[in-house]
Parts: sequence; C-alpha cells; structure tokens
Amino acid sequence: MPAPQSAVTDAYTRLTEVLPDLTVTELPPGTPPPTGDGWVSAADLAAAGPALDAFLAWDDAQTLRDYDQRARPDVIASFGLHRYLWPACLLITVPWFLHRRVPRYPVTDVSYDRTTGGMALAVHPTAHAVTPFACLPDDPAAALPGARVVPDEEALRAEVREALAEHLEPLLAAFGPRMRRRGRALWGMVTDDIVEGLWYVSQLLGEEKRGMRELEELLPGTAKPYVGTPSFRELTGPDGQSLPTRDRASCCMFYTVLPEDTCATCPRNCEADRVAKLLAETAA
Repeated sequence: MPAPQSAVTDAYTRLTEVLPDLTVTELPPGTPPPTGDGWVSAADLAAAGPALDAFLAWDDAQTLRDYDQRARPDVIASFGLHRYLWPACLLITVPWFLHRRVPRYPVTDVSYDRTTGGMALAVHPTAHAVTPFACLPDDPAAALPGARVVPDEEALRAEVREALAEHLEPLLAAFGPRMRRRGRALWGMVTDDIVEGLWYVSQLLGEEKRGMRELEELLPGTAKPYVGTPSFRELTGPDGQSLPTRDRASCCMFYTVLPEDTCATCPRNCEADRVAKLLAETAA
C-alpha cells in the first residue's frame, strides 16, 4: 500500500525528479523496513557489527573491481561513510530548502539500498504516529500532526543542524574507529557532505545562488559539532568565466587510490588544477 502523504513527501518527489538515482520511499506506519538485495538499516550500521562489515566489504570489492587495486581499510571505511552521508543529509536538507520543513529521523527509521542508492523511511506507531517535523508559524503544515512550530529562520536552521546530528552521531561512532578518525575530522566530513549534497541539488533545481547563500547561513563556522564553513569562492577561467568552487573541510582519501584523479574541491589541488577540473566538469 502507498504511504499516506506527509509534510515532506512533495520535497522528496521533487528531489527524485531532478535526481532520479535517489528515490525516497515513505513506508506506511508499522511497515517493516526492506531487507535483502542491498538494503541495510542505519541502526544496523550504527551497531558496528556484521551489517557494517558487509557494507564495507561492498566498497572494498567495488574499489578492487573499478581500480584494480585494494584501498587501505581506513580509506574503505571513509568511502562507505561518505556513500551513506551524502543521501542521508538530503533527507533533512532538501525539505528545509524547498518547503522550510525539517523532519527528524532516528537511525531506527532509515534504511539504505546499496544497489540503487534509494532510501526508505519508516514510521513506528509505538514511538510516533507520523514523522515529526519543525516548521515556521506561517506554514500551512503547522496545523498537521507532528508539527513543531519554531519562531524564525534561525531557529529553523538550528533544527536542521540538530536533526542531522541526531541521525549521524551513532553512525560516526560506528565508522570512526575503522576510519582512524575522531570527532573533528568526522564532523568535517559531515560538513562537506551537507554542503556538497545540497549545493549539487540546488544546481539541478536552478537555484544554485540561493543554495550557496543558505548553506553559508546554515553552517557559519560556529555551530558545533560541525567543523568549518561552506567556504564558497569563485575562480576565473581562461576566458574570464566565473567558476564557483569551495574549500573542503576534510579529505575523502580518494587520492590514496588514484592520486591523479582528485575531485575539483580536493584540498590537495593547486588553483590551476582546480580551474582545469572545473572546466572539464562544465564541459561534461
């Protein structure tokens, strides 16, 4: 049976329209989360047991298949965490960006499909009948069950940061020891995935400038436990064109596999390399 429409359903529908590889399924209350065929629950990952072992084994096998070499175990753990963080952060940031609604998802409510990148969201009747969310006073959804009204935009930004931290802290505790990273480095990685995920989606929505501006307000550099700011800036191409970029707060460690194939925002790149990579991305 299809799930009843929630206060954030429209946001997830729009997300899938511009990013078809990411589907978000809101399960009817009491429906068990999907299992098998690549599905794993966030709670099982946070337990740091066999589910996490299998999750990282997938990354290990994929790295060997795609690059004909094995990466260090800590690098594989970094790849695996990033692969989950990027879509998981969008579950919270996209409804905020599109409709000013901030849902709350404990790890028990989220499952992830390694084979497709899809996410499934459960509602547990014993905990709450609907997904709780924060919104502004003038939002029509303020009258819906599960709504918690906050007074202004800054209070809503605080809800975004708290909702992300609530979901991610158990996962960082599980992945961190395997990555050989601790608090600051882990939260720097979270900061990067929050920024780069919503930045990318805002480009697909045709609202890049607003996305960049709102991310700077969301992560001003003083909001703990997050580390750093979006650090957006512009470079100038050879024909005078503007090339938006940013300075990452962390490193994804991909250079340990292919040193010559770093991303455009890699802190290891010189400015000339950044320009060349940004031009190549624009051409693509």
